[in-house]
Amino acid sequence: MKGFLGSGSASGGKSGSSVDTLIGRQTEILGDVRFSGGLHLDGRIKGTVSMAGGQAASATLSISETGTVEGDIRVPNVILNGTVIGDVHATEKLVLNAKARVNGNVHYAVLQMEPGATINGQLVHDSGESAVATRSESAVLAIQDARRSKQG
Repeated sequence: MKGFLGSGSASGGKSGSSVDTLIGRQTEILGDVRFSGGLHLDGRIKGTVSMAGGQAASATLSISETGTVEGDIRVPNVILNGTVIGDVHATEKLVLNAKARVNGNVHYAVLQMEPGATINGQLVHDSGESAVATRSESAVLAIQDARRSKQG
């Protein structure tokens, strides 16, 4: 299904995008969904949507006009033209097309938003530097805890 989404604004201007998994209009999933590659949603997911593993920076979730997610999304690339009731965490790029509806906070690195898209929540810019700083601070704290446990 290479190039299933086509090119232009509907796919965020990303030519050659691929869809590995398609969730149809008549499908409702109750529970968390983890995927790699491309996931296109025409149906409904009630649960968290996230990428499988920690290395899949190219993972892309696209949600059509008929698609709905009731839960948080944690995916590097999100192309939204449907509805999300929950927080969206897009670590690479978030594209909100004209019919996109988000009821929750939006965490993004790069945001592209068309007229007509709505967000009922906060916009939070994540530059990536804070994540690196947080990991470094966590590593330092772990080392300090290990030293304390050896001393005591």
